This record gives sequence, C-alpha cells and structure tokens, in this order.
Amino acid sequence: MKKVFQLLLCLCVGAVCKAGNVDYAVAKISPALMKDANVIKRLEEIKFEVVNVNKAHIYKKVAFTVLNENGNEWATIAESYDQLSSQPGISATLYDAMGVKIKSLKRSDISDVSTTDGFSLMQDMRLKRYDFYCRTYPYTVEYEVEQDFYYTMGFPDWIPVEKEMMSVQSSSFSVVLPADLHFRYKAFNYPFEPVKSNVNNKQVFSWKLQDFIAIKEESYAPSWAEVVPSVYTAPSEFAVQGYQGNMSNWQDYGKFVYALKKDRDALPVDIKARVHELVDGIADPRKKVAALYEFMQQNTRYVSVQLGIGGWQPFDATYVATKRYGDCKALSNYMFSLLKEAGIPSCYALVKAGDSFFMPDFPSHQSNHVILCVPMAKDTMWLECTDQTIAPGYMGSFTGGHYSLLINENGGTLVNVTNYKLNDNLQVRKTVATVDASGNTTIHESGLYKAEQQEDLHNLINHYAKDKQLEKMKTRFDLPQYDVVSFNWKEDKSPLPVINEEVELSATGYASVTGKRLFVMPNILSKSRSRPAIDDTRKFDIVQETEYRDVDTVEIKIPEGYTPEAMPQPQQIRTKFGKYTSSIKIDGNTIRYYRTMEHFSGRFPASAYNEFVQFYEQIYKADRSKVVMVKAN
Repeated sequence: MKKVFQLLLCLCVGAVCKAGNVDYAVAKISPALMKDANVIKRLEEIKFEVVNVNKAHIYKKVAFTVLNENGNEWATIAESYDQLSSQPGISATLYDAMGVKIKSLKRSDISDVSTTDGFSLMQDMRLKRYDFYCRTYPYTVEYEVEQDFYYTMGFPDWIPVEKEMMSVQSSSFSVVLPADLHFRYKAFNYPFEPVKSNVNNKQVFSWKLQDFIAIKEESYAPSWAEVVPSVYTAPSEFAVQGYQGNMSNWQDYGKFVYALKKDRDALPVDIKARVHELVDGIADPRKKVAALYEFMQQNTRYVSVQLGIGGWQPFDATYVATKRYGDCKALSNYMFSLLKEAGIPSCYALVKAGDSFFMPDFPSHQSNHVILCVPMAKDTMWLECTDQTIAPGYMGSFTGGHYSLLINENGGTLVNVTNYKLNDNLQVRKTVATVDASGNTTIHESGLYKAEQQEDLHNLINHYAKDKQLEKMKTRFDLPQYDVVSFNWKEDKSPLPVINEEVELSATGYASVTGKRLFVMPNILSKSRSRPAIDDTRKFDIVQETEYRDVDTVEIKIPEGYTPEAMPQPQQIRTKFGKYTSSIKIDGNTIRYYRTMEHFSGRFPASAYNEFVQFYEQIYKADRSKVVMVKAN
C-alpha cells in the first residue's frame, strides 16, 4: 500500500491531506462489497427540494472508489444544464487508496461543451464535464453538485445501483416540498416505506440503502430498474414556462399536453388546397390517410429542435409546412393538421419508444417520443411521422406493443400501440443449392420477410447506396466464405409490410470432400446464433420481448454417385420459450431439408433458465448437423 501511495504522489499533483469528515481509505471497505465489483459507491446524498410549483433545487454529494480500469467511467463528472436550469456548481476531489487527498478540482479545469447530438438543428443543453484520468488503482473521486431548476415537471429517480458490478456502501435520497404540494413515488426491490418528517413546515420523504453487494447483469433479464432497488418519483402539481398541470392521473396529464398543442394546427392556404387535391376523390378513409401520410413523408424531414419548452411543445403546423422539417412532436402535429383539414379525426399520442419499460400505474412523464393515432370504424391506424420511408400504418419494433397516451380535449387515455405477433413477424425462405465435386456451392435464396422481420432489410434498401448494400450483404450470411453474385428486393408497403428477396451466392468449400465422403450441412442460411450460457445461480426472470416464426425449405443437389451414410434424426422440440422442428429427406442426388422455428414472447421464472439454455443449445446443434454421403465404388 505504501508503494501505491508513493506512486500516486508521483503521478498526481496537489496537496496531501485526509478527506474532510469521511475516511475514504480502501481498507475501510467490507470485503463482501469488493467481491465482483469494479467500483464502490462509498456514499451518495441526494436532496431534491421543491421551492414552489415553478422552481426546484438539487444537491448531490457522491463518492466512487474505482477498483480497476472497468470502473474508470465513474471518475468522469458530467452535469447538464439548459435555459430551464442554472449552471451546476461543481466541486470535486481525488483521493488515493489510503484516503489521502491528491487533487481538488479548479473551476478552470471544468469544460463547458455543447451536447449536440448530430441530428438536432438547435438545442440549448450544455454539459459541464471533467475527468480526473487517474489510472493508479484503487482511487476515489468525490464530487458535489448544486443546481436550480425553473420548472417542476420532472422529479429525479433514485437508482443507487447504477450499473452491474457496482457495490453501494451508502446511498440516501430525500424529497422536500411545501406542505401544500403533493408528489408520488413507486419503488422496486425496496420493501420499506420512506421515512417521513416535517421540517420548517415542509414535508420530507427519505430513502436509504446500505451495503448492497455488486451483481452481474444477466442476459434476457428484465430492465435494470426492475432488478435493483429503485424509487421513481413524480409531482402531482407542476409547472413549466407558464404552463401549469397535474399528473396525478393520466387524464389530467393529458389535459396539460393538450394545452401545449392547442391551436397549433393552422395550415397555410396552399397546403389546405393540396390536401383537398389529394383526397377529395378518395372514398376509403384508410387510403385518404395513406395519401396524406405519403405527402407528409415526401415533403418533410426529421430535425430535432429542443429549446426550453420546445422539449415538450410542438412547433405549429404552419412552421413545419414552411420550413419542411420538425421533430416527432412537430411532425405528428403537422400530420394531425393535414388529417383535420381532410375531415379525419386523429389523436396526438405520447409513447415510450425503444426501451419498453413503462409503469402504467404511475402517471408521470415517461414518454420519449410522439406518434399519431387515427381511429377507424373497425380498427386503429397508427402513424410514425418521423420516418420518410416506413409504410403507413406500420409501427414496428420501435414502438409496437408499447403503452401510449392518447391526447384530446378530454385529457389522456392510456392504450397499447399495435403489437406484432408470431405470424405477423414471418420469415419464409426457399433455398436451392448445387454442390460440385469440390464442395463449392451455388445458392439461390427466395425469401419473404414480414413486419418486424423485414425491418433490417427495409433499412438496408432505403438508407444505403448500392455499393454499401453489397458490403452489408457480404457479411449478412453465416457462411465460411462466399461471394454475392446478385441480389434484388421488392417492397410491399402495407400496414404489415413485406419484402420479397432474391439472392444468388457462390460459397467456396461449403461442403467438404474427404476421400469417398461428402459432408453437407443442409441448413445453409438460417443457423441460430443464440447460445446462452448455463447459469446455476440465475437470479432474475427471463424475458423474451418479441415473437416470430421462421419457415425454411432447402433443396441441395449433389454430384451423382453418392448414397447416404449418416443423416441427422428429425427434431421436434417444444417448450414454453418456443418450438422447433427440422427434418431431412434424400431422394437420389437431392437433399431436402425442412425447418421451422417459433420464438414465443413472455416472462418466465429464473428457475426455468437452464431449460431455456437447453432449448437454444439443442437448436444450435441441430442447425449445424451434417449429412454424410459416401461415393459408391
């Protein structure tokens, strides 16, 4: 330890003294907390105080002991601010393994940078950032932050175990607010009620976690917030830039969102005329919607503009029509306006896109995206307004099946976006191959890809030039060595979009020839890559979010004169996780292979994990089984 201390003195610059009232010596850490950890959160104190309905303040003090290079990210301080918040006041200190101070952060050390994301035209968010870049382990970084917020729409969440392989020695979180304001909370993996008190006529709610031992993130697990202690908080009454609202329930929260977009649907005269040119002769409402949606796609593009309340309020329809761009809020509002001009009612809709973790029983600002819902006589048509190439009515894996808050003058109603099921997400391939005497193989694949199964190809077709498409095709298939001879696609942009594919490949040495024997793997293009590892200590549920069905038919012609010596047995595997079948028939010099794979969605107990592993291991092996043919004398 003495040598480590001396080395730190050589590497780092600064005064040497003990930490204020906290001893950060690594020797003070319990051995149990060190096990499997990359970083120890030594202490965390978060105090969020609501001053009034328009203003809040946060104080944070956090210290991390970094044990190895995998924990270095926690030595970076990064705090954001914008026009709705003050610049954060930051102080920070670096300590060595013995808890001796090595360096204190100076104001001039902190960089102030834009958080430009590459697709926003304008945004006001900036970042105060500093990294100590100390690489002599272990070391400790302590920092304090204070900041004001000039809105109260969002309260902080408390997730003390921020990542896998992080132990927590001590973390506390408190919410303070005036007696006349209210807030709500929802806890996961925290069995206790908060400690409640009253200080200076203010309500105080406090939570604390101590001595939490690091855990490893498990594959196919629920969201991180569901498996570690966490508390989500949200206001009841809130305000942002002159707009006041209440989110005690989804209906009232919807009223606030409606007020933000109210009277922002006026269209220029020329756009109104264009609407009627496009749809007045069409009787079918779905075709009217499709015509206007395609017009919107062709005449606008997605550009994010996030300034102040612009993070929640859409630009008006005239702005989008004139500028021909907008973010998800603005484009959805523009599409709403086009449909309104055509006499077709629709609903602006908030949605949590991407990550599907959502708390339907906890009304709060959980959305990160806006789409449009068009009720029809017999069903509902959903529109993703930020994509210039997607089929009208198709939502896809980004938002499909997620909760969405429909907004109208009566407020908000929580519903589900269209969910895509087993037989919607379909892949059907017919592969015809010819093997020559050296084992080289020509392959022709005719494929049909539907709904979520066509999304990767849709992206390839619509967002890549031909030469880049070829590059992608050269790495797409699980073949040892192959060339792409030709490829062609045809898209059907229906509410359940379909792509038909034709591909010609030339695979060198796909089949192997050894003496009189020819070894052929009949599953040419659809080999499973899923191979979860055995884990006898599985802690968390197993989650499969998507479901799909694959159907493969393969016909392989081999040289004359061979007869079968060995061939795999038919497989029929059915579990709660999915279903798999495969079989092989040999007719003269033709090998015929049939395969189906059904992947079920659902949530399954941790106790079933090794059964889950076995299911995918059986498929992995079956997909790579070989037919052995022997040449007659």
